[in-house]
Amino acid sequence: MNLILFLIMLLSPQKPIIDSNLTFEEAIKGTKAPKEVIDSLVLLNINYYSFDNKIHTGQIIVNKAVAEDTKYIFNLMLKNKMPINKMIPIVKYNWNDDKSMEDNNTSAFNYRFVAGTTRLSNHALGRALDINPQLNPVFYSDGKKSPDNGNRDTTKPYTFTPDHFVVKELKKRGWRWGGDWNSLKDYHHFDKLD
Repeated sequence: MNLILFLIMLLSPQKPIIDSNLTFEEAIKGTKAPKEVIDSLVLLNINYYSFDNKIHTGQIIVNKAVAEDTKYIFNLMLKNKMPINKMIPIVKYNWNDDKSMEDNNTSAFNYRFVAGTTRLSNHALGRALDINPQLNPVFYSDGKKSPDNGNRDTTKPYTFTPDHFVVKELKKRGWRWGGDWNSLKDYHHFDKLD
């Protein structure tokens, strides 16, 4: 390799590593969501800083009403180099939320019920985000956690606490944080209803 080519490669900005490159149709394939829900959704391509210290591009499906907030918060995380493990629409997990969480996948839309109920989740409307769920697990009042392989370490920059910049920024924009709940602590969950 000659010196000029080497310098060009060295000085060129690194292109993001593509983790997901689906079309909207591919990203919603197989969902049981009704047409009015599907029509309210948008597929976002998001750049994020990952645990390999590189920039990745993933995808997330959200309700159009929360798209700007979603882009803003992930841009803020990128700017602050807060790592995201991966961001792939849950269609890749056959719409299985447990498998997505166990894989530490950051996601939003999934037409499903709240675990253990017959009530639609805010994820069913694309109005909820789950960020690094394995590192910010749910803790139930009976002592169980989800995902089972979850590990919460509040000394790490990707672990959400009341003082974390992501928690503060989303709450400032009208989002709820599952870490504030009393019946359980859903540390990876954020949602915005209106």
